[in-house]
Amino acid sequence: MSRKMLIDGDVDGATEDIQYDFDLFVIGAGSGGTRASRFSAQYGAKVGVCELPFHPISSEVVGGVGGTCVIRGCVPKKILVYGASFGPDIQDAREYGWQVNENIDFDWKKLLHKKTEEIVRLNGVYKRLLSNAGVKLFEGEGRIVGPNEVEVIQLDGTKLSYSAKHILIATGSRAQRPDIPGQELGITSDEALSLDELPKRVVILGGGYIAVEFASIWRGMGSTVNLCFRRELPLRGFDDEMRALVARNLEGRGINLHPQTTLTQLVKTEDGIKVTTDHGEELIADVVLFATGRIPNTKRLNLQSVGVEVDRIGAVKVDEYSRTNVPSIWAIGDVTNRMNLTPVALMEGTCFAKTVFGNEPSRPDHSNVPCAVFCIPPLSVVGLSEEQAIEQVSGDVLVFTSTFNPMKNSISGRQEKTLMKLIVSAETDKVIGASMCGPEAAEIMQGIAVAIKCGATKAQFDSTIGIHPSSAEEFVTMRSVTRRIAAAGKL
Repeated sequence: MSRKMLIDGDVDGATEDIQYDFDLFVIGAGSGGTRASRFSAQYGAKVGVCELPFHPISSEVVGGVGGTCVIRGCVPKKILVYGASFGPDIQDAREYGWQVNENIDFDWKKLLHKKTEEIVRLNGVYKRLLSNAGVKLFEGEGRIVGPNEVEVIQLDGTKLSYSAKHILIATGSRAQRPDIPGQELGITSDEALSLDELPKRVVILGGGYIAVEFASIWRGMGSTVNLCFRRELPLRGFDDEMRALVARNLEGRGINLHPQTTLTQLVKTEDGIKVTTDHGEELIADVVLFATGRIPNTKRLNLQSVGVEVDRIGAVKVDEYSRTNVPSIWAIGDVTNRMNLTPVALMEGTCFAKTVFGNEPSRPDHSNVPCAVFCIPPLSVVGLSEEQAIEQVSGDVLVFTSTFNPMKNSISGRQEKTLMKLIVSAETDKVIGASMCGPEAAEIMQGIAVAIKCGATKAQFDSTIGIHPSSAEEFVTMRSVTRRIAAAGKL
């Protein structure tokens, strides 16, 4: 018997007597889809999930259990970031007494092989998680053919049809390419994680997470990197002070920045790919990476025929419970284009399972979500940036900052500052934002995020004893206000 939901707007109770093949069928077994499937099954639901066959580079016909994050996103990217970090660290080691040969070889193919081994392992882990939870996994392409019916197109082309009380869309997103002449000569982050050879010369178009992370990766491995982006600074949407420091650090590591620049054409030549910018500048590259955003994977889901509403870029529209305008169909993760982070998709999947099968209506909370950009050194934030606080807070805003050379750099001689920042409401004394650019920023910010989620005040930060010597202690020793933005001075 299908389970009745406990939130407003449930389908008519008369449908409770209808028998379905599944209580829940999930299209997409990435992080969010897998979490929703497992947790729903743990509540006693009969769950089916379909996913495309595994491949490191996604397309409309291949994907893999684990999704973007595990197979061609966060995990393999972070592995390459680790690999790239050793190069500069080895240079710094000389000042710590290590006798390092001048000629140090880097084996790209070995790292790539290790990366592939790890994502294959994780793909198997995710499959076992589903199996152990009692979830039925189908390999093939899923599409919606009715409010309570899905179709799975298997590898051999045969079609299977199943009915389900609830359908969950968790198909994620896909990298997109700019519409310029020669765009077929460029690659996306998918291919960048699986290149046969390490490129010696790279041009990257984009100023977001992916662009600055791959710029750091390839530069750390010795490549010449040109980073082109449309704004004055990379990482639009982050705190401006942090963006400026990231830009300085990228340049300090030898990355060539081209602000307020886009690409107009790519041409294949004997010497490589000739890249032309909108300023008429010509660059030669072995690889051109398009890091120009991602679009939701909804094109082949057949949503229009069942009346599921999407926005102008194809993202599924949902309410505060992740429910679409069709009562039996839901959506979570990047396909909804709300907050496109893996841990957020996990949270949304958890809330969905609680709401539909756990008798515990739960709205995903997208406030105070910490995140990190794994450039080298990394940037991590939680809560409001200074600019957001000025816009959103009614009273005065207090800004506390600390800029310093990390202790490790005092010996190595590397000139690379760390910046830490707290944003405080003058009226409530609550810490409403924190950010850091420097070594181990993400590890430190995770703890700060707990404090901010709990509503910690600046006085409570100040009363906390620091761990010495560490960079993290700066967050509890910032006593002097760097600047105060008065409410009367806001526009």
